[in-house]
Amino acid sequence: MEQQLVNLLMYIIPALITGAIAFLFFREHIENENQRRTFLMHKELQKEAFPIRLQAYERMSLFLERIAPSKLLLRITPNSSNKEDYESLLIQNIEQEFEHNLSQQIYVSSECWNVINASKNATIQLIRKATLSEKTDSANKLREVILGEMMEGHPPSHAGLSFIKEEVSKMW
Repeated sequence: MEQQLVNLLMYIIPALITGAIAFLFFREHIENENQRRTFLMHKELQKEAFPIRLQAYERMSLFLERIAPSKLLLRITPNSSNKEDYESLLIQNIEQEFEHNLSQQIYVSSECWNVINASKNATIQLIRKATLSEKTDSANKLREVILGEMMEGHPPSHAGLSFIKEEVSKMW
């Protein structure tokens, strides 16, 4: 009886070890196969999403270029000599441009979107500050003051454009 038990154990133990190894091997194989499928699916989605993301960066670059004060003032002329009306017209135009491109935020990084938003807000602040200046008494004078400030430094949108260029260069 004891001999039969030993013989039985000699058959069962190797079978259990072989079964356990086979189980671990197949589990590992299935996990690797799932990871491979996930990677291939992700790779395919990236291939499709890359042009859309690149287009979003292009649109946001265009937005920043359009709100640069030097280009904004050339494109939008005052309707009257009232500086407050012209200020409102400029800010309204910036806000419309921004709202038109609002959906692009899902394709750019959060940090990039924050920089773009900060550039927009800084441009609006620049216009408001120039409107409050003592030198400004008409819409045309407002244009001169804003352009004068741009001669001294970079427009706020310059930081946003630099950030976009840097982020896009990392995509390659």
